[in-house]
Amino acid sequence: MKLGVFAVLFSDKSLEEALDYIKEQGLEMVEVGTGGFVGDAHCNPSELLADGAKLDKFKEAFVSRGLEISALSCHGNPLHPNKNIAEKDHQRFQDTVLLASKLGVEHVVNFSGCPGESEFSLNPVWVTCTWPNDFSEVSEWQWNEKVIPYWKEQNEFLKENNVKVAIEPHPGFVVYNTETLLRLRKECGQQIGANFDPSHYFWQGMDPVACIKELGNANALYHFHAKDTKVDPQNGGLNGVLDVKSYREIAKRSWVFRTVGYGHGEDTWRDIISALQLVGYEGAISIEHEDGLMSVEEGFTKAVSFLKDKLIKEGATKLWWA
Repeated sequence: MKLGVFAVLFSDKSLEEALDYIKEQGLEMVEVGTGGFVGDAHCNPSELLADGAKLDKFKEAFVSRGLEISALSCHGNPLHPNKNIAEKDHQRFQDTVLLASKLGVEHVVNFSGCPGESEFSLNPVWVTCTWPNDFSEVSEWQWNEKVIPYWKEQNEFLKENNVKVAIEPHPGFVVYNTETLLRLRKECGQQIGANFDPSHYFWQGMDPVACIKELGNANALYHFHAKDTKVDPQNGGLNGVLDVKSYREIAKRSWVFRTVGYGHGEDTWRDIISALQLVGYEGAISIEHEDGLMSVEEGFTKAVSFLKDKLIKEGATKLWWA
């Protein structure tokens, strides 16, 4: 495993400035945003696909610094009921896959998407309970009519281009936990796996270690985000964790995203890293920052310091008597 960062943290810098800073911090891998919710400050796929000189310059920026691209990320909603939004996110996803193929990058990160409740919806509808029966019926309609057909087709497109998609389970989308990720993979194909972000598991009450083992044993763990969550015991105890208050209302929310180590301690993160090693994960530990109590630089440098001594290097499982 190698320590990396999701470079959208440094969207205010040029690509070269961002990579120099990342290199100075001793990191080895970079996840690059290509559009959708995360923006494309450092990488516009359609521009690079259309201009070989620009593509070569982009590649050289990483090679010359000894950095690897862990994934291209275009978090969006290609199943949005607004067809203009859906088509834009779908096209950005396909362009990102084509770019990944040209660059020799194995993984593209995306969300599963979330449709509306019918062909007449204006906005996505995320179902969180099974009763009244309207909700369970909507969920099955979404899967059968929208989700499965779309991702079956994308699985073939991915296969043609020798790229895999790392779907990030995230509340608000049809894939939000281990079960829904594995359902998508089973129904649609083996090019589909997980971008595992413990922060989304923590606040839903899931056990990241158990989920890593389940996904790893299914060969479905493709990429990893290092981000933490802190559940407020008072607010959570009063209101539960289904919280729609703004992320800016930190003191009032039931939970907030935190820099690694500020939601859960060393033992938890050591167990997470050990679980990744146990299932044979060899990819990036990609730092993501969404901590409203820290600046980007503070959160990033603290995450680097916290994680560096917890990574298990290749060969660490070799025993002295073996």
